[in-house]
Amino acid sequence: MSTQSKQKEQKQEKIVSMFNNIAPTYDTANRIMSMGVDKSWRRKACDLAYKFYAKDSIDTIVDVACGTGDMMEFWRSRAQKSGIAIGKIVGVDPSVGMLDVARIKFPKFAYYISKATQIPLADASSDIISITYGIRNVVERQEALREFNRVLKQNGLVVILEFMKNENPSLVGKIRNFYMNKVLPKIGGYISKNLEAYEYLPNSIEDFSTVQNLQKELQAAGFEMLYTKSFSMDISTLLIAQKI
Repeated sequence: MSTQSKQKEQKQEKIVSMFNNIAPTYDTANRIMSMGVDKSWRRKACDLAYKFYAKDSIDTIVDVACGTGDMMEFWRSRAQKSGIAIGKIVGVDPSVGMLDVARIKFPKFAYYISKATQIPLADASSDIISITYGIRNVVERQEALREFNRVLKQNGLVVILEFMKNENPSLVGKIRNFYMNKVLPKIGGYISKNLEAYEYLPNSIEDFSTVQNLQKELQAAGFEMLYTKSFSMDISTLLIAQKI
């Protein structure tokens, strides 16, 4: 293994360890920090994906970096509301701590302890893959996007919700940055008793991709962009792309 590969692996292991540590308080911190508005972003993502996919019956939905399982429950409930039959919903995450919480909250779903670059599912076996506030934590992002393409059926969808880097923020964007950089870490750190983990949040956004670059990466991995929109002062961005 090359020095660069070792460094990437060590960085990924450190991120996974951090999520293991904050897993017990993760849901509480998220609800307070987002003031619950993330629920509307998740609903929008699911509803639009179902609209684009336009099927009454879906075999498999995979939520990568599923954490404590919230997005999986949104996939289930929004499908039920729309009269869409779902065969199975699968959660994939490298954090044992997060999956321990997810299994208690949502025991009916299937779970795999695995990286986004090594999804333990067959080629062309899934209809939709989502990753919600997790793609920036994947060190080998391009490899993960190619893995999503491998697992998806032809015309399957990848759905990404993420905090994106904004290189030229407006006044509103600067307000967002102040909130993300100064306010959120203190709230999350207080609740979790792990300030370092929540200082990682704004740092990871600054080290992450812009919307335009992520769109290019998706296209390079074999996807066609269908939809891109930012919500709530550009705090959160939704991207939906289709395997071609």
